[in-house]
Amino acid sequence: MAMLRVEDVRKSFGPVEVLRGISLTVGQGDVVALVGRSGSGKSTLLRCLNGLEVTDGGRIEIAGHTMSYEAQKLRELRKDVGIVFQSFNLFPHMTVLENIVLAPCVAKGISKQEAQSIARDMLAKVGLSDRSDAYPEQLSGGQQQRVAIARSLAMKPKVMLFDEVTSALDPELTGEVLVVLEKLASDGMTMLLVTHEMAFAKSVATTTIFMHEGRIHESGESQEMFTRPKTKEFKQFVGQPLH
Repeated sequence: MAMLRVEDVRKSFGPVEVLRGISLTVGQGDVVALVGRSGSGKSTLLRCLNGLEVTDGGRIEIAGHTMSYEAQKLRELRKDVGIVFQSFNLFPHMTVLENIVLAPCVAKGISKQEAQSIARDMLAKVGLSDRSDAYPEQLSGGQQQRVAIARSLAMKPKVMLFDEVTSALDPELTGEVLVVLEKLASDGMTMLLVTHEMAFAKSVATTTIFMHEGRIHESGESQEMFTRPKTKEFKQFVGQPLH
């Protein structure tokens, strides 16, 4: 069952064409790593999938929704498509629990009691059950990022998008967050991740997509791609000698 279909998606910023006809299909439970150099269009594609950027052409179907930029339809789509960024975007004046409870109450209209129960379950999932009453400033960067992931999970999304969620963290804290992502993958969550963590992409992602100059330059099963890259550009990107 396809959770995402992208057909010939294009996006320009002024005269610069950032996405040049992207097409891909992602099945339920797939974990897709989007890799490539800065400026290759990875993050722009991810933002298009959540409606944060308006495409200039093409079609997106995700989690049972056809992309529309009408406010009501976007709200419905975002209930099913979570996104987490490298900046944690937690409310500093709210506790961890309050940060997580807010969206389910406001967007889904569920009771505060039910939202708190969901929030505690999600905190357990990311290994932070003991930090529910802490404020963001009392947490490490890795812990804040795990709270941001828990906040997205509390909406019970069908698809999760992660945009460079470890790039602002030092190696030790990066490891904490990758463990959470690995657990989500093993639980069957459909995920697309923009990442520079090549070892994670190789070992956890079912599929890796290498973007280059606004196009999908190479894609395939992750182990195969990293073991036997087919294009000169991907070989250079992963640091393999050219033959």
